[in-house]
Amino acid sequence: MLTTIALYAKQAMIVAYIVLGILLGPWGFGLINDAQLIKDISNIGIIFLLYLLGLDLFPQKLWKMLRKALSATLISSIVFWSIGFAIGFLFGYPLLESILVGAVLMFSSTIIGVKLLPTTILHHKHTGQIIISVLLLQDLLAILVLLLLQGYGKGGGSFLIDIMWQLVTLPVLILLAWLLKKFVLIKLITRHDQIYEYIFLLAIAWCLGIAELAVAMRLSYEIGAFIAGVTLASSPVAFFIAERLKPLRDFFLILFFFALGATFKLDLATNLIAPALLLALCAIFVKPWVFKKLFIRTGEDQSVSTEVGFRLGQISEFSMLIAVLAVESSFISEDTSYLIQLATLISFIVSSYIIVLRYPTPIAVSNRLRRD
Repeated sequence: MLTTIALYAKQAMIVAYIVLGILLGPWGFGLINDAQLIKDISNIGIIFLLYLLGLDLFPQKLWKMLRKALSATLISSIVFWSIGFAIGFLFGYPLLESILVGAVLMFSSTIIGVKLLPTTILHHKHTGQIIISVLLLQDLLAILVLLLLQGYGKGGGSFLIDIMWQLVTLPVLILLAWLLKKFVLIKLITRHDQIYEYIFLLAIAWCLGIAELAVAMRLSYEIGAFIAGVTLASSPVAFFIAERLKPLRDFFLILFFFALGATFKLDLATNLIAPALLLALCAIFVKPWVFKKLFIRTGEDQSVSTEVGFRLGQISEFSMLIAVLAVESSFISEDTSYLIQLATLISFIVSSYIIVLRYPTPIAVSNRLRRD
């Protein structure tokens, strides 16, 4: 029912999942007593999310993307990080936590950026190409943040040791994954490529197997899944696998955002309204202006640059994931995690309305702007 209300309210359904979690969780009607169990199960969705992200990073696409949007993405990321860091520091958050607050402001929402694009713009128009390029580059930066969080210890020299260990083991994991793909996986796929059910199960086994290998090498499931996707991206079956796994990924991601809402502590959130609102407003109004200026500098048309800016003018669902993982690694406190989650949610709601009211979307209010 809430997803239906969300669609009528012109909102991304992720908002409905989080609100439903809040309503049914301990701080709502209390119908969900073990939200942590759901959260543990839902982490599989994050693994598949990173697997599919890796599958989408075909080498030729990466090169094209780098030429198109690299400078704008890097400059905007520095600007947004500086703003987020300043806000965190202004409200008295410790140095490391302010650094992470700045980092999560760098990313825009793939769900809103892509889902609110009409298919014709997404696949056939220059605007869609720019948006996808920026989002993919931002995802790579988010992977880097996840990698650093993975290497964060409890302080002292162990952090540097863990980072050095990852710098050594990550190339080894990539090499092992590539060798396994070349001499085992591709041979199996080629031999049984007509049996789609087998290919589907093999794709899941590849993702989870490399994820387990990564954990055995003291990396994370998420990094392992990403490497599994990247090494398979150039394979002819990459598109087939990505399409077949999307429903499975979406199911577990629904559980992830539901669990996020169910574990949300409303009493803490009420004390975080001011900094969360300021972060969200910066994402909603400063991001579009920065992207507009940067893309005009690269020679893009003003109207295209403005539209790209507004479509990227929010905080990312990836920021929520980073906030959760940062708490688990003891990098930030629960307060800072809830600050990031609340700011992201506010930016989702307001940004969705702005896009739906101004630009063509599949769920536009007026017939003039409604495009599939």
